[in-house]
Amino acid sequence: MKKYTYTEMKDTRSGFGDGLTELGRTNPNVVALCADLTGSLKMNQFEKENPDRFFQIGIAEANMMGIAAGLTIGGKIPFTGTFANFSTGRVYDQIRQSIAYSSKNVKICASHAGLTLGEDGATHQILEDLGLMKMLPGMTVINTCDYNQTKAATIAIAEHDGPVYLRFGRPKIPVFIPKDMPFEIGKGILLSEGTDVTIVATGHLVWEALQAAETLENEGISAEVINIHTIKPLDEEIILSSIKKTGCIVTAEEHNKFGGLGESVARCLATNNPTPQEFVATNDTFGESGTPKQLMDKYGINAEAIVNASKKVISRK
Repeated sequence: MKKYTYTEMKDTRSGFGDGLTELGRTNPNVVALCADLTGSLKMNQFEKENPDRFFQIGIAEANMMGIAAGLTIGGKIPFTGTFANFSTGRVYDQIRQSIAYSSKNVKICASHAGLTLGEDGATHQILEDLGLMKMLPGMTVINTCDYNQTKAATIAIAEHDGPVYLRFGRPKIPVFIPKDMPFEIGKGILLSEGTDVTIVATGHLVWEALQAAETLENEGISAEVINIHTIKPLDEEIILSSIKKTGCIVTAEEHNKFGGLGESVARCLATNNPTPQEFVATNDTFGESGTPKQLMDKYGINAEAIVNASKKVISRK
């Protein structure tokens, strides 16, 4: 298998901030709105360079979504920024009615997603957001895996016409995607070829999937690893092509097993080529306070869980 290494660790939210800053320098129609979390979303530099295109809305997320929808009518491309919990669950009605229903060109950018938010606890660790957003007609849903991919995705979605949900996180994680790799919405990335099992991962679980594949290789099991950064539209072609070789699949995500990547893949398989599948995801539960590693270990969303799921699904072939 292809080996992946890294020389630095950076948080994906910084990838968003740096991508937004670059957009501010190159696209005069890009505007940014924040709900009192400018530092946490790494939007400071954009604000500094473009004070006339930055709007601090305060702790009024629903109002922020309405303002963003209105700005699109004048040709602006608004990027909203707050925690994933407040970007979705708190404002779902406003997103549905004001943005998705009329396909407004709003980019909903959400940090601190999943369990790896860590010590802030269950009330902030949303594990339902991918499901909520992918069910909205016309909503593109993206969940990036490292700093470089998040920066590239932030820049790419400005060129996409229509609403987008971009999900990223708080902790520093390995940077392993090449800086110059283009980001193509709806196209998965084959990271490593294999013949015994397909591992499809998204977000922070992509690196864990690569570590799992190395462990499996040491045990004589050949794993194919695919980075599905776009949950919707799902790249069905790359998934179906892979399972024709391997005959089984594991999906891995930092999200509830209900409604996320795993269910999208299951629908794809059920309607095209029914195949044994195992899910690495949280099991219909809320989180709790703890370090990211403690929580990933406790809730079974890490490399070890992917290894175990891979062995289990291979036995079902």
